[in-house]
Amino acid sequence: MRRVDPGYAFPLGVTVDKTGTNFAIFSDNADGVTLCLFDRYGETEQERIPLRECTNGVWHCHLPGVGRGQVYGWRVSGPWSPLEGHRFNFSKLLLDPYARELVGNIRWDDALYGYTIGVGEGADLVKDDRDSAPFMPKARVVSGNPLVTTSHPRVPWHKAIIYEGHVRGLTMRHPLVPEQIRGTFSALGTPEVIDYLTRLGVTAIELLPVHAFAQDRHLVDRGLSNYWGYNTLSFFAPEPRYLGEGGLESIGEAVDRLHQAGIEIILDVVYNHTCEGNHLGPTLSFRGIDNKSYYRLMPGEPRYYDDMTGCGNSVNTDHPRVLQMVMDSLRMWASLYGIDGFRFDLAVTMGRRPTGFDPSHAFFNAILQDPTLGGLKLIAEPWDIGQGGYQLGSFPPGFSEWNGDYRDVVRHFWCGSEGLLPSFATRFAASQDIFSEGKRRPWSSVNFITAHDGFTLHDLVSYNEKHNEANGENNNDGHDDNRSWNCGVEGETDDPAIRELRLRQKKNLLATLFLSQGVPMLLGGDERSNSQGGNNNAYCQDNEIGWVDWSHEEPELTDFVARLSALRKSRSALSRPEFLTGIRNEMGQPDVSWFSSTGERMKDQDWADPFNKCLTVRLAPATADEPSLVVMLNASHVEVPFTAPPVSSGHWEAILGTAGEHEGRTLEAGETLTMPARALTVWEWRE
Repeated sequence: MRRVDPGYAFPLGVTVDKTGTNFAIFSDNADGVTLCLFDRYGETEQERIPLRECTNGVWHCHLPGVGRGQVYGWRVSGPWSPLEGHRFNFSKLLLDPYARELVGNIRWDDALYGYTIGVGEGADLVKDDRDSAPFMPKARVVSGNPLVTTSHPRVPWHKAIIYEGHVRGLTMRHPLVPEQIRGTFSALGTPEVIDYLTRLGVTAIELLPVHAFAQDRHLVDRGLSNYWGYNTLSFFAPEPRYLGEGGLESIGEAVDRLHQAGIEIILDVVYNHTCEGNHLGPTLSFRGIDNKSYYRLMPGEPRYYDDMTGCGNSVNTDHPRVLQMVMDSLRMWASLYGIDGFRFDLAVTMGRRPTGFDPSHAFFNAILQDPTLGGLKLIAEPWDIGQGGYQLGSFPPGFSEWNGDYRDVVRHFWCGSEGLLPSFATRFAASQDIFSEGKRRPWSSVNFITAHDGFTLHDLVSYNEKHNEANGENNNDGHDDNRSWNCGVEGETDDPAIRELRLRQKKNLLATLFLSQGVPMLLGGDERSNSQGGNNNAYCQDNEIGWVDWSHEEPELTDFVARLSALRKSRSALSRPEFLTGIRNEMGQPDVSWFSSTGERMKDQDWADPFNKCLTVRLAPATADEPSLVVMLNASHVEVPFTAPPVSSGHWEAILGTAGEHEGRTLEAGETLTMPARALTVWEWRE
């Protein structure tokens, strides 16, 4: 007879000590909890251990002699009463919410569902008694020791340059990365990848979800897969495919190497929903452990989920134990793996109360006061599909936000849309109209032109319409409003004039991104004109469509991005820690001045002119040992004469341009030159 000790209710999950392992799981509404031990491969259930101890809703035990490597799962008994929000089913093996490493994958079978599939209307009310264990991944007991040796680089926010990438997609086609480790954390830690990121000048890589996630059954049935990973199965375990033979240690090794190069790691995390979906979804973990606690249920109709994510369910961060789980997960990734920040997918859902979004929600307060998390980089995606879902600018100080308004305005501006000059200038200056409350800083705005969701930069200038046929949804998925322009031909072309225009447009968009106040975020692959063939929703394309094509090179564009990064890092005028005011500094210079193409200060009628698509911006440095900069922008379709703005002495010298023809040229104050159509030039003051 196995000895079972009472153990402890804290911490949750598994804790290995010198004599054995403590197991603890929260379920406030369960009648009983049983720990199931499996062989090392997770194939054979060897023992069931009913837990006798429950403290404050936490079921716990300590097993002497059980240590690292033990494979396990849970079975939870309680009322089967979907109409009351309870979906307990002892026949279903459940994954520990605190599982640190998974063994095996989901093998789709009807037995994974708590109800009987195929009985018609009300199917989810009919309990299914088949054992799901053969089809379920299990958890493996691992130690809780840190896997990193380096400290956080802690790059100041106003100096940050973010590169959004995918663990798998960045390296699957990289010819210099050993084939056996492509698509894993080990690949991210190779010198070939790190040297490339260093050359680009990025200070952080923001990774699409790395939490273990489920492959949607409907995608598997169509021969596709969940590529992006926004379908979380476990908040503590990494996606097994990203580990390779290196195991958990490979994450720490990659993080250490990136840290040594001065590069931070930000994780895109999906705490707003799980892969269990709506009331017709499978029972894999939370639903069977305590459905009524872990999820937001419809008021008055707890059979259904209060879905504010569009993914079937919403995680209930109003519940203190659920909030604790999210906080424990964040702390684990920060402390054990050295993660430097988090981007919260659909962050509005995390701060919802029954009355709507609340920036004072306990979720935000808990993170901001936490000694481990409060000093990390925190980024909110400011929307969900609930009432009042778009909350850009509403998050508390300490959180930065993906600025979708910046993306839309800048795209429209360079497409030649009319009446955008005031909006463009405001977005260029870090959107103070949105982020000025609560003494927030310019880095509250994470600026981007493209991200994983939507067209790549190359496709943005090559397609007017989405081309998502490969997704198998009759091209009905993905955004229809792309604010793109194909420059005259849909898709790829050999026409040299169109190719030149597309390259210039890409440079215009990238230059605007890096010259704007706020934090620039570059989509990985954009710097080398990576294309998805017009697919603006490659979430299910774990193949050549979704992976970065390293065989396609556009050295001129890659070099241009490296130059932009170097310029931004070396000029304080481009990355101020305070919002621009136009007020003169101690050197007698306004931090920003706005001029028309005639070289005169912008007047109200200039801003109000809907046909005005030209602007000159003069930016003063934060220190006296740096020169002032001038940015001339012509978004119109014709050449326009530009007159250099006034300067007390010296002249202006062109140091960077998207048309190329002016670089190295000098201009005296009041001198005029012709700016090409759709072009941008940066000038630096010289004595």
